Amino acid sequence: MSLNFDANSFLASMLVSSIGFVLFMYGKRMRRGPQLVSGLILMIYPYFVPSILPMFAIAVVLLFLTWLAVKRGF
Repeated sequence: MSLNFDANSFLASMLVSSIGFVLFMYGKRMRRGPQLVSGLILMIYPYFVPSILPMFAIAVVLLFLTWLAVKRGF
């Protein structure tokens, strides 16, 4: 597997990880499981996804699933 370390993918991974960090800290402070787990996943997975489009697609799906979990009362 060839990793792509260009500036765009680096900035995209920093953006996704930053969103994950904020979500993780919110989940930790408020003791909310869905936000805590989603934030942790959002911080870690960008290191394993080399291209930008799949990285953003996965982030959108994870954020939607978190929203759905919170709406359903988890």
